[in-house]
Amino acid sequence: MIKRAVVRGVGHYLPDRVVPNSHFETFLDTSDAWIRGRSGIERRHFAAEGQTTSDLGARAARAALEMAGMQPDDIDAVIVATSTPDLTFPSAATMIQGQLGMTRGFAFDVQAVCAGFVYALSNANALILSGQAERVLVIGAETFSRIMDWTDRGTCVLFGDGAGALVLEAEDGAGETADRGILSTDLHSDGRYRDLLYVDGGVSSSQSTGVLRMEGKEVFRHAVEKLAQTAHAALDKAGVSAEQVDWIVPHQANLRIIKATAQKMKLPMERVVVTVQDHGNTSAASIPLALSVGVERGQIKKGDLLVAEAIGGGLAWGSVVLRW
Repeated sequence: MIKRAVVRGVGHYLPDRVVPNSHFETFLDTSDAWIRGRSGIERRHFAAEGQTTSDLGARAARAALEMAGMQPDDIDAVIVATSTPDLTFPSAATMIQGQLGMTRGFAFDVQAVCAGFVYALSNANALILSGQAERVLVIGAETFSRIMDWTDRGTCVLFGDGAGALVLEAEDGAGETADRGILSTDLHSDGRYRDLLYVDGGVSSSQSTGVLRMEGKEVFRHAVEKLAQTAHAALDKAGVSAEQVDWIVPHQANLRIIKATAQKMKLPMERVVVTVQDHGNTSAASIPLALSVGVERGQIKKGDLLVAEAIGGGLAWGSVVLRW
């Protein structure tokens, strides 16, 4: 028998404000057709004034806990993947812990930009396998609308705000591929590519927040190659083949990247959970959002084999294979 980190609940939260592509036509040289053609995005959600990343994350966490049938104090650890925390410190995770009324356990943030949720899941899995935690709340939450350059039509039309959460619990498995829970993880980063996707401000460098900068064509090229590689590596570690995968749940950055990665993995789009058209790129929130929506739609069912993969600034990338 071995321990597995099994999903007990999933939930998400999107801010009330829905922003269609037509919004950008009012102040940028762009169009709905151009944005759809380039990214597949049709609309996204923006946080309200005064609404913070921890607010979004706490709402998603409550939904996941409700599905799991758990209370906040049943949780041992909270891990939040975010690049847009409320404050420089303390962590968004401790703020969410406070909002939930959770008075025990520990909480911390993980920062790997769009790959953040995959990194957070990997950390949660390690905590459970090592016995440091029995139940872990893993959250991806972002307010990327706060770091946009609204004059840059190549970036500001792509991003949105939102949050998603999973509750993981330790369960005995047989050590076989039929086990429920996380079967493998695969993480990578390469700091040589930092200038391809970054925010041009920070505490130590400029004492400012800064705005997002991206070399879109280069990011696209790296994304397709690296996402397919990490997904296959994680599948190999888990001892399963791509043909056995029920659903790819990719980082929802760009429909063209999603399609190209699926093609490289030789999997049809009918087996890919796609939400980018409704949410835009919500960075670390995109995978848990897609998981929650996939369950809500009736796509993802108990026992399904999933691959979640993502790439973000750093560059940082990775994947997780899990049985729902």
